[in-house]
Amino acid sequence: MNPDEPRRPDPDALLAATQSGRGRLKVFLGMSPGVGKTFEMLRAARRRKAEGGDVVVGVVETHGRRETQALLRGLEVMARKPIDYRDRTLLEFDLDTALARRPALLLVDEYAHSNAPGSRHSKRWQDVEELLAAGIDVWTTLNVQHLESLREVVWKITGVRQRETVPDSALSRADEIELIDITPSELRERMAEGKVYVGDTARLAAERFFKPENLTALRELALRRAAQTVDDQLMGAMKRAGVEGPWAAGERILVLVAPDASAGALVRTGRRLSDMMMDAPWTVAHVERPNAPAAPAAGQARLNEALKLAEQLGGATVVLTGDDLVESVLDFARRNNVTQIVVGKSARPRRNPLRRSLIRALLDEARGAALHVVTEEAEADPPAPRRRASLASWPWTGHLGAIGLVVVAALLANFTFSIAETANLAMIFMLSVLVSGLAFGLWPALTAAALSAFIYNFFFLEPRLTVRIGHPADVLTFAVFFAVAVTTGWLTGRIRDQSRAVSQRASAVSALLAASRRLSSAAKQDTAAQALAEQLAAATNGAAVVLTPEREDIVLTAASPPLEALAAADIAAARWAWERGEPAGAGTGTLPNAAWTFRPLQGVKARAGVAGVEPKALAVEDSERFVAALLDQGALALERAEFAAQAADAEALRRTDRLRGALLNSVSHDLRTPLSTVLGSVTTLIDYGKSLKPAVQRDLLQSIREEAERLNRYVGDLLDMTRIEGGALVTRREWVDIRDVLRAAVERVKRRLDSRTVTRDFPAQLSMVKADPSLLEQALVNILENAVAYSPDGTAIEVAAYEDRGNVVISIEDEGRGIPTEELERVFEKFRRMEEATDRGKGAGLGLAISKGFVEAMGGRIAAASPIHDGRGTRILISLPKETPMPGHML
Repeated sequence: MNPDEPRRPDPDALLAATQSGRGRLKVFLGMSPGVGKTFEMLRAARRRKAEGGDVVVGVVETHGRRETQALLRGLEVMARKPIDYRDRTLLEFDLDTALARRPALLLVDEYAHSNAPGSRHSKRWQDVEELLAAGIDVWTTLNVQHLESLREVVWKITGVRQRETVPDSALSRADEIELIDITPSELRERMAEGKVYVGDTARLAAERFFKPENLTALRELALRRAAQTVDDQLMGAMKRAGVEGPWAAGERILVLVAPDASAGALVRTGRRLSDMMMDAPWTVAHVERPNAPAAPAAGQARLNEALKLAEQLGGATVVLTGDDLVESVLDFARRNNVTQIVVGKSARPRRNPLRRSLIRALLDEARGAALHVVTEEAEADPPAPRRRASLASWPWTGHLGAIGLVVVAALLANFTFSIAETANLAMIFMLSVLVSGLAFGLWPALTAAALSAFIYNFFFLEPRLTVRIGHPADVLTFAVFFAVAVTTGWLTGRIRDQSRAVSQRASAVSALLAASRRLSSAAKQDTAAQALAEQLAAATNGAAVVLTPEREDIVLTAASPPLEALAAADIAAARWAWERGEPAGAGTGTLPNAAWTFRPLQGVKARAGVAGVEPKALAVEDSERFVAALLDQGALALERAEFAAQAADAEALRRTDRLRGALLNSVSHDLRTPLSTVLGSVTTLIDYGKSLKPAVQRDLLQSIREEAERLNRYVGDLLDMTRIEGGALVTRREWVDIRDVLRAAVERVKRRLDSRTVTRDFPAQLSMVKADPSLLEQALVNILENAVAYSPDGTAIEVAAYEDRGNVVISIEDEGRGIPTEELERVFEKFRRMEEATDRGKGAGLGLAISKGFVEAMGGRIAAASPIHDGRGTRILISLPKETPMPGHML
């Protein structure tokens, strides 16, 4: 790119800036409670109100401070929304009212507040996001200790772990940040005057959280976070305007490393420079050039170690790609506002003395950035044992292939020369050079070019069989031929090398994508661990293991190929990596005698496990970065599977609690009622039996029998539901005639029909189905009892059976009030009862749920329809599959 050419704005920055309709967010940031964030926000709001602005107070916490409460006078304050929670009424911010009111500016205090259960969002910052998306400007307040990234830091400083946090990304999206800053001594004076807390609360706070050293550290965190946000805003403004850096408003350091012995020293220099510049952001970069030969394995390993060291020291890493090293570096520096560039001075002489060095090129072309040249001696590599050269230690294959192609070209040229002396033989040799470059690469192509030039001169230019050129015209021909051959070999070799590099990168991306898909599809932690182990083994052409936490230790969860156990040294290295979050084992500085190299699997919230690979696999070029990417993907997959398991456990616990509560309700009410009736009837018979008339005695005994049967039904329902919930339901499948089961079920409920009638509609011929007759009969009895209970006296209950092509269908209809449409989907839930009183009381609400469980256990389906005629009535349909579907013409 021409430095004088105006730079175009960054498209992503412009897109983010032109999001239409989004409100603006301003955050009043402080180091701790009591610095005056809410007070200053209200003062600014009153000024905006005085200027004619539409300002509404959505929620403000005054904490009883009179000065703050006084600032609310004259401002429109929204009423809060009451939410019932655990026998208490909590007053929360009313998001729906705010969206309906839609003011130009809304004040929403305490950005990190956790909303009461039952609110639309769990966090107040999520409410703010919805307000901003609706085009409403929002002002809010935040203490620096509530930032998610500073949670552990604040805990170490103050000893208090913050439960309410805000993601850093939410604060980074703020359009403005106003830092409300006072000194620690001023804040402690405010506390002593009772302007923050009162009474014993103020004294305890001053002795614990609000100690001078704590406040000083929190103040530094707030100042740094505000400065970082301002720097991010500057970067965004520069990208939107297309302004090239650097602007030295804040320091940014770029460290350039190469695959040599000085890479580690350069990284440490960048870290020290960052410390001297107030912890300035620093990035370690390496430029990959497709036109350059690949680095040897030892050099690639040093580069990987340097990049890994940079991440451990808190720096960012990036790998750039470009043929022009200087232009790639400067383009990155301009786009990221780099003000300091660190490079190393190589002790080796340059191969091409006519070409500018990297340092000289950066000095000539860098604008506005300081250049730091590190000249300290790098730690020398241990001397390698000298070995005699052999065919295996030199890439002879490509050169021999190129020589063979040139020999073939010479034979073909000789044959052509024998039949046509005026033929252009140079093209034949040019073809051999071209094929050599495409087949074997750059250096074999140059070998082919040199050998072709020699053979062409020696055998085919006059005088032949000498290296002397007799005719002046042949000198020009030879020179052009040699230049074209070398150029052709260079270009074809370079194209081949670049194509191979692109192919390797594409293969790596494809493999990473395939691994990501497989890991993301793993629903359980052990499945995700096995998938990660197999992907690591395939990527490194070796073995891999994954260990995950269990209780207070880590255990071997997956291995590829299968492995029964790890050695004691390997377990110790894996445990170190798990506890410290650092690599351990072979090839590291910790427990290097282990047979594996272990790396922690760091998820978003915490470490998800440890992965181990064979150390030889990480020495292969590009495998280090690919393995690191796989480990990141695997950590996320394991963490996601763990979250899913926790969610499932929480849901199971919630359902268990709900079932326990319903069971207690049944025991306390539904079971107690019949017991009380039985107890009262028996007591009356015992105390007054001789004086009671025979009709009264029969009524009491009938009542005892009915209530005992009712109690028996309740207990049976509870036992049946326990079998269904516990997975202990076993079906006994046999051939069943549905009509016989329906008759038996009707007979069981016949005594409870009173004045109701049952009509039957059975066909003369009905296919038999395989089902459990006992379970099916009980399911039908439950449905019939439900129909009896919820239909008035004198009505009819219709029982029908018919079949279609693949199913036998049972239909039971009543003429009761029916089921509301919104209740149809929940009518088969446990403990779901209609509010209408019936002849048997409300019941336990388990009958239809048990019927559903029994029918589904037999492979059938059950559904409800209501109303069915004149706005009344309910129809329950049971569909049982036939073993052999009947052809349509036989129905």
